[in-house]
Amino acid sequence: MKHFDALTTEYSDEALCAKARDGDLDAEEQLVLRYQRQVRMCARPYFLAGGDSEDLIQEAMFGLIKAIREFDPGRDIQFRTFADVCIRNRIRSAIVSASRGKHMPLNDSVPFDSVMAESDCSPEDLFISREEEAERITQLSKCLSCLEQQVLTLFLQGLSYQEISCHVGRSVKSVDNAVQRIRRKLAPYYGDFSKS
Repeated sequence: MKHFDALTTEYSDEALCAKARDGDLDAEEQLVLRYQRQVRMCARPYFLAGGDSEDLIQEAMFGLIKAIREFDPGRDIQFRTFADVCIRNRIRSAIVSASRGKHMPLNDSVPFDSVMAESDCSPEDLFISREEEAERITQLSKCLSCLEQQVLTLFLQGLSYQEISCHVGRSVKSVDNAVQRIRRKLAPYYGDFSKS
């Protein structure tokens, strides 16, 4: 346990990757714990019609594990950046596979944040896309109640229903109901979330 506690504070992500490559399972576990929220944030922009959001979170976690095992410190890139790319690529790959009919619940995945889904954008295109997305979110927020706006913001930050519940002072069921209302209200802008 002392070894694991030392890993939580004393080592950088890159050092933990090196330890994980050498077979230190505690180091790998510590990286997974450090990046748990990042995994959720990467997966959250995608809604799953007829499926559970945990499916995409699981795919994102596979991307993180791949990043831990394949990170090369010789390449001039930080682990955080490499992990983010691996996580997002795994999510996109799962959606592409689903569109081929391999995983039916993922077939109707709809990216909420289309900017994140585009990897070949120039910096100018990315900036314009982000501005357009911000404007769209501003317009959409006008059709959401105050509670729904809070829930959406926290949901997209990667918080679980339980964590959102604590933040907004409502029951988990109330949070789930708010998410379902948000999906119905956003469907005209981002696709039909209600179809199976």
